Amino acid sequence: GNQRNTHIGLYDLQTKQNEHLYMFEKDLYIISCSINNERTLLAVSFRQYTEEERVSRLLQSVSKYLTLLIEIHPINNVRVLKAVDSCVRVQFLYPVEGRNASTESRLLLVSEDKYIEQFDIHVGVEEEHKVVIQNSGQLPRARVVDDLIWAQWDMMEQRLFYIVPKESKSTLKCVQFYPDENFNSILESHLDISVNDTQLKLVNFGYDYCQDQDVASKSLNLQVFTSKAGSLCVCCSLASDTPDEIMYSIYFLHKGYNKTFTVSLERTESHQLKEVAFMNLDYYVAAYLPGQFLHLLNIQHPDLLCYSLFLTGEEARIDMLQNCSIRSPLMSTVLDCHIGSMYAVSIRDSTLLQFLQNSKRDSERLAALHCALLHFQHTEDLEMQIIWWISENLSTCHSFDPIQEFIIASLYCRMCSETHNLDKLLPYTSLLDWIGIIPGVTCATDIISLPVLEFQNSKGFWEKLNSNLESVKYAEPHLHYHSNVLRREWRSILIGLLVCSRGDFCLFTNQREERRTTAYLRNIFENAKKVLSHLDTWDSEERLVPLFQEEDYQQQLLMGLMVAQLKDHLMRHLQYVGKKKIDQIVLDYVANLLNLVHRIMKEVWRRYQLHSCIFCFDERGSTGEFAVFHIMSRILEAANGMCMPLPPGFHTLHLGLGVRCLPLHTLLHYIDNGVLHLTETCVRKLLKDLDDTEKNEKLKFSIVMRLPEALGQKVRQFWNHPINANFIARKYVKLLLEKLGNRQCSRPIPERLSVPVEFLPLNYLTNMLAEVESQGVHPYEKQDHVNVRFVEETALKHTMTLLGLKYS
Repeated sequence: GNQRNTHIGLYDLQTKQNEHLYMFEKDLYIISCSINNERTLLAVSFRQYTEEERVSRLLQSVSKYLTLLIEIHPINNVRVLKAVDSCVRVQFLYPVEGRNASTESRLLLVSEDKYIEQFDIHVGVEEEHKVVIQNSGQLPRARVVDDLIWAQWDMMEQRLFYIVPKESKSTLKCVQFYPDENFNSILESHLDISVNDTQLKLVNFGYDYCQDQDVASKSLNLQVFTSKAGSLCVCCSLASDTPDEIMYSIYFLHKGYNKTFTVSLERTESHQLKEVAFMNLDYYVAAYLPGQFLHLLNIQHPDLLCYSLFLTGEEARIDMLQNCSIRSPLMSTVLDCHIGSMYAVSIRDSTLLQFLQNSKRDSERLAALHCALLHFQHTEDLEMQIIWWISENLSTCHSFDPIQEFIIASLYCRMCSETHNLDKLLPYTSLLDWIGIIPGVTCATDIISLPVLEFQNSKGFWEKLNSNLESVKYAEPHLHYHSNVLRREWRSILIGLLVCSRGDFCLFTNQREERRTTAYLRNIFENAKKVLSHLDTWDSEERLVPLFQEEDYQQQLLMGLMVAQLKDHLMRHLQYVGKKKIDQIVLDYVANLLNLVHRIMKEVWRRYQLHSCIFCFDERGSTGEFAVFHIMSRILEAANGMCMPLPPGFHTLHLGLGVRCLPLHTLLHYIDNGVLHLTETCVRKLLKDLDDTEKNEKLKFSIVMRLPEALGQKVRQFWNHPINANFIARKYVKLLLEKLGNRQCSRPIPERLSVPVEFLPLNYLTNMLAEVESQGVHPYEKQDHVNVRFVEETALKHTMTLLGLKYS
């Protein structure tokens, strides 16, 4: 104040005003102060005199620092807690939020003599609601920690992290304070950090600019960050032998390893800059050196560096934070110690999307994509912009498939909130490893010992951290669901069904196995029906894209198999959840997967302004249709890579666009290589709608020749053309002769069934076929018109056509 008084106030975030608490009638150098939860007691530590003042005034017997406990409701008694020559910090403990006013308060005193103790203070209410300290004499106290060299206070969770030296290394410990006045040492972890400090370094106990600047040059630049998901990280800057290099380590204690980064600075004068500042952004830890770089490290999935963003230049600039005296006392909060301002820090979605669109390196694209999908709340606008970016960059991403990453990361984000530990069982990426590098940055990874936890019936963070550590012990990568088993099972069933349909041999070796396999397949298709009906309840409006309008048994088989496989996987690891809940999770997962594919299709459909009536095969496709066809081909490639089902009708739509957009030789090449799948709906429409011009005949015949046998029998009847009749007749003869085998005709030749023709080879063939038919063999039972008479007439027509004669 103007009168050289020292005022202490409490800043109100709502009114943005200071509430006056206490005033000293002299100019004091305040070291630390704290107020209790009920706002009835104030603890203050301050420096009484400098060393020079004490000597000049002959005050050698007067202590340099004083710590007071003051009654402020109303302002009343003052009690001296400490009068020493070492600096002291004060911090009241806070009970759980919402607890009623208590008659007890607890206060931590942190001494630069490297110990921490707790004072228990009992208060009472006298006349006129006056709150006074009840303890007579000395206050009860308990020693919490001795011989520490570093400490950090977690004000939100009432935790004290501290480091004690142990031989050449250090040990990180944590004391948890509870509302019932107890405190326990709950964590111990050995860190490979050499400690030669002589002064105590304190984090989040207030900031003394002069003293902390002096201490910072001699002590650890280290911070501990936790997250709601049970992550525990230790961030530490390291000394480098090279002036133009910065080194820092991130200990991912919840994963069992640490990563040490060495960054080559861009400008030579950068060695004048001080230390790296660390910030806690919940899903990310940021290492920030103003004017040089901003490194956002994904702490949930730190195994692959491609999920971390390393920014330089203007992209790394944080306008309000241009000096290195930065602390992160709370999650997503930064304190600028130079000017005493606190800021909320977050990743802006619009800027991130812009960065995604402008990035040239795959590592940046992948990190930005995952950040957008996992860090931000999903909105239609955000998904639309990401899908548009994917559709434009399918050919520019060389080391990952953006469609696969979009689908898997989106599913992971949507589903992991369903139940505890689901994030450890569902896949979050399609990548198994990453060999890319970040220019100017080297990274070394070291395996470290896991922290030791000692707690009983603790919920929240400690329970989640313990769960994370258990996952690491049981080889975490193997816990995530993978499609390898699904792929093998699907292929095995498809091959078995294909062989059975050909009649070469049966999928079943005996009747019992046949019943068991039939029941298994019935259950698989029931699973698929549940998924599709579940999906129908989500989207009742008319669909813009013509999907989900037909049955696709192969895709339904894959859907049902995925449900069964994923259910088995979750049941092994989530037995405590219950079968009904797991059934719901699995249905949601597969339905969300199909819905995401439909979402991609809907956005590209809108973008290229297509309509649902695209199956007019007498017109060529537009530029927009060709673009959509290309995107659908990439969706199919992504689905095959992940063994992922596609919405029913996808292959029909894809084939329809292929017929409209591709020249015949390219179309057939795509069919032969499995890019395009022949479906009954599309082939039947093509055979019925196209007239029999020479060009269309060539297209139809090429398609008919490539049809699987079962499908061919269904759709060939819709093309009334001599070529098709000839093909059907040849196929019929082939099938009958295969049934006949090497048997000789032992019965008399039956009466001729067709018009008498004096052509002995044909007569002999028809007689032999008629004999096979008379034995009850009829390959085309559902097509009554295909018989020996049909074969004979087709053969005559074909012969007459070849001879240039008219058939009557």
